Amino acid sequence: MSEAIGAHIEAFLQWLKVERGYSVHTVSSYRGDLSEFVATDRGFGPVSAVADLDARRVRAFVYSLHGRNKSSSVARKLSALRTFFRYLVKNGIIKTDPAAAIAAPKSEGYLPTVLSVDEVFSLLEMPGPADTFAARDRAVLEMLYSSGMRVAELAALNLDQVDLDQGMVRVRGKGNKERLVPLGTPALGSLEAYLPQRESLLRAGGDRQALFVNARGGRLTTRSIERLVKMYAERAGIPARVSPHALRHSFATHLLEMGADLRTVQELLGHASLSTTQRYTHLNLDHLTAVYDKAHPRANG
Repeated sequence: MSEAIGAHIEAFLQWLKVERGYSVHTVSSYRGDLSEFVATDRGFGPVSAVADLDARRVRAFVYSLHGRNKSSSVARKLSALRTFFRYLVKNGIIKTDPAAAIAAPKSEGYLPTVLSVDEVFSLLEMPGPADTFAARDRAVLEMLYSSGMRVAELAALNLDQVDLDQGMVRVRGKGNKERLVPLGTPALGSLEAYLPQRESLLRAGGDRQALFVNARGGRLTTRSIERLVKMYAERAGIPARVSPHALRHSFATHLLEMGADLRTVQELLGHASLSTTQRYTHLNLDHLTAVYDKAHPRANG
């Protein structure tokens, strides 16, 4: 990466972190995507200065991604470029967005795994006496399904963000935006059962702010949470590949199937746009037809 363009990228990444409140993981992804772009030589040479930022170079880079990346990955990389270019335009560094006329690839229509209610209940019951961290793991699983939180949001939770008396958790989501999410009775009970174990894990030191901690008292990572979800799902004999995101998706789908309002689900999930919630959730056709027949005044003539 050249020093000239590199300085602008570093300033942009700092702006994302400080001004926009982007997570460390997201900033790291932007860094990787921008580094890949400026290093790619498609007959034009690598990007060495702001003057090199033109539509031909951007189009050649995007075309080079096709065939070796999923359309969702191409769209993400293009989004990173567009955000960077808009930042440069806003600050008067370039006059026009070189990616403005480039179309994003069509979505593959991917839907994550959704579990049935019975599968979720089976998963939640898996942590048992033979598991060293059964109380913690059950609390993790219950929290994921009860709140619909993203795995990164759960890992980042501090103890003071949970109000056991009110049955609420204050979640800090994307863009550092906060939302209040209610917790069900089983999730609250599992948290209360876990807290003594948490104290024992912190006796030798560790992160006293973190809600969920590992054997050394450090904050439980997203990867560790993903591993434990996968382990218990396999133990429960659930054939689908289960991740924390599958529990988030199941949370939203089950709420809608029980008649929850789409905007309420949007608020609980922390989506800025209702269209994101609409893409994120899906209901089977039989259920939609049944709701329509029951609710619409002209459904039955």
